[in-house]
Amino acid sequence: MPSETFVRDILRLTLAPGLGPILTRRAIDAFGTPEAVLCASAATLKFKVRGIGDVLAAQIAAALPGTDKLADAELAIAASLGVQLIAIGTPEYPPLLAQTPDPPPILYVRGSIDHANLDRFPVAIVGSRSCTHYGREQSDRFGFHLAGSGLTVISGGARGVDTAAHKAALRARGRTIAVLGCGLANCYPPDNKDLFDQIAAGGGAVVSELPLHTPPNAENFPARNRIISGLSLGVLVVEAGQRSGALITARVAAEDHGREVFALPARVDSSAADGSLDLIKKGGALLVTHPDDILQALESPARHLHGGTHADRYAAPALFDEGLTAEGGTSGTSAHDVGAGTPSASPRPANPIRDSGLTESQQLILQALDKPQTLDQLSVELKLDAAKLRSDITMLEIRRRVARSGSRFERVS
Repeated sequence: MPSETFVRDILRLTLAPGLGPILTRRAIDAFGTPEAVLCASAATLKFKVRGIGDVLAAQIAAALPGTDKLADAELAIAASLGVQLIAIGTPEYPPLLAQTPDPPPILYVRGSIDHANLDRFPVAIVGSRSCTHYGREQSDRFGFHLAGSGLTVISGGARGVDTAAHKAALRARGRTIAVLGCGLANCYPPDNKDLFDQIAAGGGAVVSELPLHTPPNAENFPARNRIISGLSLGVLVVEAGQRSGALITARVAAEDHGREVFALPARVDSSAADGSLDLIKKGGALLVTHPDDILQALESPARHLHGGTHADRYAAPALFDEGLTAEGGTSGTSAHDVGAGTPSASPRPANPIRDSGLTESQQLILQALDKPQTLDQLSVELKLDAAKLRSDITMLEIRRRVARSGSRFERVS
């Protein structure tokens, strides 16, 4: 288990003015542990951390002692709100996000992120707040289908496309994660309070990197968009005008994170879709017309994530440059290591299928599909949680190990 002291030390660094995500990571790389950074003088900060000069070093060194009480207050508020803090370098931190160039040192989470199981295959759905009826309708369509197929729908909790995607995922009894541009002690937009409560109550998580009482200032949202992309295997732009923040998410996904980017076609004279149409026209996004297009396109990144080679595929940075973990050592745990396993209630067939590329529960599903079966039949036979079963079936479809035939699934030889 991660040390509470480790999480608190990381929190203290995030509360020091001048230490953003990149400088925080550089400082920890340079000093070896968050605790060592907290004890550093202005002179050593300037000497050891690239990007910290005289003025900034003095500012950070002067602020660090005061973060002790700030951290205590923040943790007390988090506890009262039912918010957990997840620090980079701990097993709970989403590995896809950790691979990005500037991952948040701390995530505030209301609800739960189960990156090793239920949330292993996330996809972002983004678009304009002032979307058209078509945009809202298509966000609902894609969100419902993808969540119902076992993927976790990531979006920004905003009005318009985001809200439609979150609601559709909940209606499909799937998982969804809302990434906010304010602290979790606030609710923005305020009319989505009930939606965020529903998500946190069992349908996923409401997430922010910002201290709890941070207001929804405009400058927070571009940085928020990188988290939406970083949490996801791919990003779907449903409908976006030329100035939509969804285009920032798409650019970050393609250029900084090496993620798949998709966009929907729309009326060529629609100003509400100028941005997303430009993405398609300039080759910045793959045109999709059906949710199955996304499932097929995500086959390769999902396979790499499953096998623990996703970071290698995109030449992404290590968690920290020295592979720091919460215990101060190094970790060889991959996404495959943390994703393997199956509930103890699942039966073990006498002659199970053995495939090192699949988790044990996926192998059990293949074994059970010696005859076509519905999801309900598989759930009864294997005693697997419905959400877990949908996720595994989706992965098997992506890998072309099973195929749908009406309401039934059958094993592909």
